[in-house]
Amino acid sequence: MLRTACFFSLAIVLSPLGTAGAAGTAPATLQVNDGLSSPNQTVMVEARLMSRGPAAPAGLGGEPLELLVYGKVVATAVTGDDGTARLPFIPKAQGVIPVQVRVAESPRVAPTEGLGHLAIWERRNPIVAVELAALMEAPQTKKAVSDARNKPEPEGTPMPDAADELGKLTQFYYRVMYVVPSASFGGDRFQASESSRAWLKLHKFPTGYVLVVPDGEQAFGTMIDALHADGWKTVKTGIGRTKAFAEAFLRRRLAAVMVPEPAKGEALRKAKVAKEWKEIRKKL
Repeated sequence: MLRTACFFSLAIVLSPLGTAGAAGTAPATLQVNDGLSSPNQTVMVEARLMSRGPAAPAGLGGEPLELLVYGKVVATAVTGDDGTARLPFIPKAQGVIPVQVRVAESPRVAPTEGLGHLAIWERRNPIVAVELAALMEAPQTKKAVSDARNKPEPEGTPMPDAADELGKLTQFYYRVMYVVPSASFGGDRFQASESSRAWLKLHKFPTGYVLVVPDGEQAFGTMIDALHADGWKTVKTGIGRTKAFAEAFLRRRLAAVMVPEPAKGEALRKAKVAKEWKEIRKKL
């Protein structure tokens, strides 16, 4: 009798905890960075799983993730302490492939997913690098500039004809790489990637590869050097708004186009200048 009573007492204590653990999954967000590779070469898809709620977001480690391509699970991984994971995939065909990363069965985290793209290009394909800022109308006041820097996603108005003209460039010849400084998003490269993709899609820009560069004046140059070292030597043309972006290409004897026309004295001597996007194709 004593043993039976102890057993039922223990069951009463433990059973509510087990039930709460099974049903009490926490909400989370899952963000995915774009990847770049060639056919039959491994590409690593980076994803980050973060807590979501009233407290500050934190990485969720030890959680199983699945990578899906066209609805099929092609890779699995477990998140590290910071909530990030890298999932390998070997693409077979060229193109910009939509991918999905989702949380597999987890007793702690509610079902959630994130979306991204894989740019699978031949290394001989010509690539044009476009600074995201060159696609947007500039803020008109100092306060607007400050507000824009502090917002978690781009809310700028697209420059007239930018989406149409870039679409014509990429229809038959160029592949497009959108370059986004993480400084615009508080240094958060996952947020920069996700939000930039959403803005580009909203305004009907051609789908491309979103590349987030770190903070610092040398970031654009470091980006070009890393791409060339990795075999992407067809990154020879940059279309940008800022002097830093154009200068990074010119210093490496590559082509740079500044759009819109910079203020007097701001244009670089060897850079081509376009007053509007309708002039871009004539400058390339």
